[in-house]
Amino acid sequence: MASPALGLLLLLLAAALIPAPASAIGFQLHHRFSDRVRRWAEGRAVPGAWWPEKGTAEYYAALAHHDRALRGRALAAASSDLSFADGNATVRLSSLGFLHYAIVSLGTPNMTFLVALDTGSDLFWVPCDCKQCAPTTSPDFGQNVSFNIYSPNASSTSKKVLCSNGLCDLQNRTSCTAEASNCPYVVQYVSANTSSSGILVEDILYLMTEDAAPQIIKAPIVFGCGEIQTGSFLERAAPNGLFGLGMEKISVPSILSSQGLASNSFSMCFGDDGTGRIHFGDKGSLDQQETPFVIDKSFASYMINITGATVGNDSIAAILSALVDSGTSFTYLADPLYTKLTQSFKAQVQEQRLNPDPDVPFEFCFDVSPTQTTISLPEINLTTRGGSIFPVNDPIFLFSLQQNEYFYCLAIMKSNGLNIIGQNFMAGLRIVFDRERLTLGWKNFDCSDTTKTTKGGMNSTRANATQVTMPKPPSNSSTQKKLTRSLFSLLLLSSTIL
Repeated sequence: MASPALGLLLLLLAAALIPAPASAIGFQLHHRFSDRVRRWAEGRAVPGAWWPEKGTAEYYAALAHHDRALRGRALAAASSDLSFADGNATVRLSSLGFLHYAIVSLGTPNMTFLVALDTGSDLFWVPCDCKQCAPTTSPDFGQNVSFNIYSPNASSTSKKVLCSNGLCDLQNRTSCTAEASNCPYVVQYVSANTSSSGILVEDILYLMTEDAAPQIIKAPIVFGCGEIQTGSFLERAAPNGLFGLGMEKISVPSILSSQGLASNSFSMCFGDDGTGRIHFGDKGSLDQQETPFVIDKSFASYMINITGATVGNDSIAAILSALVDSGTSFTYLADPLYTKLTQSFKAQVQEQRLNPDPDVPFEFCFDVSPTQTTISLPEINLTTRGGSIFPVNDPIFLFSLQQNEYFYCLAIMKSNGLNIIGQNFMAGLRIVFDRERLTLGWKNFDCSDTTKTTKGGMNSTRANATQVTMPKPPSNSSTQKKLTRSLFSLLLLSSTIL
């Protein structure tokens, strides 16, 4: 790679390529990786000159390295990880689509919002000056739960984002009537008729450093004032907002990095018990497994390549790309991997397969005997590009209809083409989204204490198999029946923008 001194030389020379008009004094500037600079340097055989191809991993990594060099001093001063001011804890809520949620504080005076964490989309939005939003209270949300509604007029630190703002470029600028107009946004999600729309605003997001002497950080961020929600957002999925964690520059991780508040990386750790953690600036550890992101010029996302899978003693060949998406509750696989993996799983379990149930979206479900105390499952792993093994610690979903009456399903759904590693496949792992190195990292972890590594598995493990201990009978079987009937709709609600 070209040295920093050479990069500066190329930039200065590029500035002098085209003379300024006689009526002005100045230079025309060109990016060091621009075609104009490349043609100039190649024509003069500049030694050490290097140009990554646009849209490749090397191109984005070079830009990130350059940005980090410019912000290095600020990042050095903010070397500790950041979490939300109300804590880094996340929780999976079955009543709200089986997604992981966190509490965030916005504005002055601050208001709290329970937002779904979504690596499959970019924009952070909350219900705001509502014309059509989910109700602030509902029996489905739980007892004594009341949600807040944001209003720019109620916060002394709120600012409207104008069409002239650079972060408005990712939105629907055709709706801008003038550069000084408020920047509108419309985000359509995969679930049918599900969307959020409104205007972009800037306000304070309250974060906290994670060190011996924690400090509150007031980070100015841009987010969506969601005036109109449709579809799933009016029901049980993300009724109080969605926290987009994607790669685009409007996402909160991108904004924190651009301001020098955190390294361009974050981690999420989802425990088997439904609790978890999120850390901004976390770059993982040297002993974690890794694989590079797939760089798509048209859509930047956390996509990785899968080169195979194992189910117990069976090895399955596969070549596919999959989106790592915390905003999707369960995992979606397309054929041929879906059929090969599910058939192998069925052949290796001891329980009798159940007939399809229209109330249950999973195709492969199995009956559990009332006298069973454990379930023996074949171990499932995915092989990623580069050879790293992604362990699937929690491949099943256990249903309880009444006392001592259980069945379980392989929690994978068949896709028509898009492969998604959903939240359930992330359980028991600390997942590191390193956006500077453009890699996904993971490691078996105790998510209730992020200093502890675990051996993985749902309970205890043995060679190529996992032992699952049956839980105690539920105290309220009617709740479980209701959960079964509503699960199908909740699963579809969780799919995010692609």
